Amino acid sequence: MTSFAPDSIVLNRKLPLWYQVSQSLRASILGRRPQDPLRLPTEEQLAGHYGVSVLTMRQALKELEDEGLITRHRRRGTFIEPHVQRGAPVRLLGSVDAIVAQQSGMAARMLDHGKAPVPAELVEYFPDLDEVATYHRLRSDEKTGEPTNHARNFVRPELAERVEPADLARWPMTKVLRDVVGADISRITDTVEARLADPETARLLEVPLLSPILHYTGVTYDSGGRVLDVAVIHYRGDRFSFTVTLEAN
Repeated sequence: MTSFAPDSIVLNRKLPLWYQVSQSLRASILGRRPQDPLRLPTEEQLAGHYGVSVLTMRQALKELEDEGLITRHRRRGTFIEPHVQRGAPVRLLGSVDAIVAQQSGMAARMLDHGKAPVPAELVEYFPDLDEVATYHRLRSDEKTGEPTNHARNFVRPELAERVEPADLARWPMTKVLRDVVGADISRITDTVEARLADPETARLLEVPLLSPILHYTGVTYDSGGRVLDVAVIHYRGDRFSFTVTLEAN
């Protein structure tokens, strides 16, 4: 039987290895295509793929099993749950792969994309540009079809030239920039605040006007401190929560 092939990652030694592996594998599972196999490679094969010990791999798999993404059967192997509920709480735990994981696994529909002048509220992030590439997507729960959030990305034009809209139907912008475009992503800063749904957001998310929403802004920087992408996402307040965990070291 052919096994599912997860993506590769570059591990950050400042964060728990099991956590990084679990988040990368989680993103791969939630972003899988319908025709991809459900069976995962063995613990030993996965450990070799990620460059970690079998014990670390076992801990990462337990995290995914506890979440209900996979099931493990003695002698048969480990399998992806094909009908897993994907509306899990958003958790920001400190790595780029965590951002990719929490944005993955939802059906995304492109509403529009093109070039536009830099919005006044984003001028501080793009002081050297007059215009940016914009992408507006609506994400929905794949099982129920219920809209969950709508996202606008504002990307440097030279990077956008290598972004295929079809990739954004499957993957979040962070993953496309890093793994497809090859952008040098050094850090992402996240801001979350409570707001009231404006007419456009209420219509897209199918919630009452002025109902509570979560307004998320994610700013992606390269190693030189230049902003590559600004994501502005409106989440339904009844579907998501944000948890931030700070590691002691």
